[in-house]
Amino acid sequence: MRIVKKPAQTEEIIKKSRFISLLLPCDSEQQAKQLLIHYNQQYPDASHLVYAYRIQSNKGLICRFYDAGEPSGTAGKPIFQHLEGKQLINVLLIVIRYFGGIKLGAGGLTRAYGNSAKKVIEQAEIVDFIVMNEICFTLDYKQLQNLEYQLKKLNGQIIEQQFGENISVRIRLPEDNVPALKALFGKDPR
Repeated sequence: MRIVKKPAQTEEIIKKSRFISLLLPCDSEQQAKQLLIHYNQQYPDASHLVYAYRIQSNKGLICRFYDAGEPSGTAGKPIFQHLEGKQLINVLLIVIRYFGGIKLGAGGLTRAYGNSAKKVIEQAEIVDFIVMNEICFTLDYKQLQNLEYQLKKLNGQIIEQQFGENISVRIRLPEDNVPALKALFGKDPR
């Protein structure tokens, strides 16, 4: 699975219709809905605001697409197929269309929306999705500096720390690096 690192945008004219494509990182379905409201407000005079998203949640993969008044299956589905084909998750792809007066037909619409999706995906910076874990440790004060050093090497970070007789830390790091951290400190996380 892969994710989009930062937003990407492309624009093209197809038979006098203007297609604006936006590829946006998105961590939740709630965030996707908020982004859709924002772009509906930003482009209030657009003929169609078609979208598709794939979001990884605790309950599994959430997938949606919407044709926005275009003939069924000619807009949202071609966009979704490109997200699925590239194994993109945590992403929202919007294609905004301003109708130019020339009808494209079902095949033309499918190609136009699919190509718009393909072009914006090609412009985006895409990276592998890394599953992150949060773990908790209790350490002696003398171990803190070594922990910070090891976390840099393991692409982890301390999210929270509480100082008392010992130090309690909550750490976030890639799931694949958890065994290495456990081996270094000889402890099982809580």
